[in-house]
Amino acid sequence: MTARTQAVPAREAVAARLRRGAGDPRGTVLQALLLASLLIALGVLVVLLADVVTRAAPTFVERGADVITAPLSARPARAGMLQGIIGSLLLMVFVIAIAFPLGIGAAVYLEEYARDRGSTRFIRTNVRNLAGVPSIVYGLLGLAVFVTLLGMGRSAIAGGLTLAVLVLPIAVITTSEALRAVPASIREAAFGVGATRWETIRSHVLPYATPGILTGTILSLGRAFGETAPLIMVGAVVGTFNGVDPVAMLTGSYTSLPTLVYNWSREPQEDFRALTAAAIVVLLVVIGLVNATAIYLRNRYDRRW
Repeated sequence: MTARTQAVPAREAVAARLRRGAGDPRGTVLQALLLASLLIALGVLVVLLADVVTRAAPTFVERGADVITAPLSARPARAGMLQGIIGSLLLMVFVIAIAFPLGIGAAVYLEEYARDRGSTRFIRTNVRNLAGVPSIVYGLLGLAVFVTLLGMGRSAIAGGLTLAVLVLPIAVITTSEALRAVPASIREAAFGVGATRWETIRSHVLPYATPGILTGTILSLGRAFGETAPLIMVGAVVGTFNGVDPVAMLTGSYTSLPTLVYNWSREPQEDFRALTAAAIVVLLVVIGLVNATAIYLRNRYDRRW
């Protein structure tokens, strides 16, 4: 009997068990509670989004694209988000260039090369613990190491390195899970035709795991894009400063979109509150584009492999 013919009775048995449990009142109650939780969460999200968009709409109608392209200013009628957008993009360059290669490389070593021993399990446990550490702790780490110990000062370099360290454990975990999802038969088939371990990983394992890796890394990029507390700790400007030169921001004053939201929300003028809503909308749009990119890449590689 082949594996396919054995799988048919197994599927029928599972389907019959599900049909028998369909009339269980406890299951019906649990399903209703889960559905109610989903609807309540979606309702709160819709209300919050509607409130933010309603507050931001007059600002976009009155000023148009100027609210995005104008530099920072102490006057709400002239203030824009240009420095915040440039600063956020600079920070993401550091995250992409540092956190993702290191995270993917570490996950490949842990899953494909490292032996299952005590030290390996200890490292995996600590990586998972680091993924749950509050972001403000990473801000303190960046302040102590990058700003003070290494003498980088309160610059975009220190901020980018701090965010890279913040998302590094997440990149390791998501990549490890994607590699574990690759069937062992793919590795065995590659070894069976004489491929080396690296050839197997490069030509078979990594392409098969690419959708999961891309999804996890890009979603972690979205988290880094929305962080505020670590950047304030390592010197992101909570106020205004002159200049929009990206090179100057690397070693000098810089800010980001989440920092602008934090700063403008503390101002007493009502116009700044409208700017806060506009900045939130821009931030949500950027994060939505990042998530859409993750979905597109995942679906593309799913179809290919």
